[in-house]
Amino acid sequence: MSAHAVVRQAAAHLLAYPDEHFRQRLPMIRAAAGRHYADFLREIDRLGAGELAAHYVETFDLRRRCCLYLTYYSDGDTRRRGESLTALKARYRAAGWELCEDELPDYLPVVLEFAALDPAGEEILREHRAGLELLRTALHERRSPYGLLVDTVAATLPPVTDAERAAALLLARQGPPAESVGVYR
Repeated sequence: MSAHAVVRQAAAHLLAYPDEHFRQRLPMIRAAAGRHYADFLREIDRLGAGELAAHYVETFDLRRRCCLYLTYYSDGDTRRRGESLTALKARYRAAGWELCEDELPDYLPVVLEFAALDPAGEEILREHRAGLELLRTALHERRSPYGLLVDTVAATLPPVTDAERAAALLLARQGPPAESVGVYR
């Protein structure tokens, strides 16, 4: 497994909700990718289990700019997002992957796991680079240790282009698309 694959696989686990299963995987992650995530691992050790769980919920469940669902950034809560999710599922199937019923195909840990094992996964990450950059920026603004994690993931990708940077800035200003079909004003 390549270094990028190990980093992405570890990030897929580290971005999961920090429950008991998360804690059980930490020794394996420290052994395989600890040098890549040393700062993040130190921070989560400092926080402790309860504080990390509360921080996770506060960060990822209550903050739109810290969304772990990549198509949310590009499509918002629109019908187009449904089409994007269907297209992602088709890409996974074409690579021989079947998702669990309870997983959405744009959930960053799912995309990272796919990217660890299939080059098509990196393509998905690159297509959603603006959202990934917005997530990274938002996490750093909140001083979240998860920003360190997304920094490491971003470092496995080619450098951010000017167009991707501009798209992330526009997204930060305007937010994800919204649909007003059927809404009376």
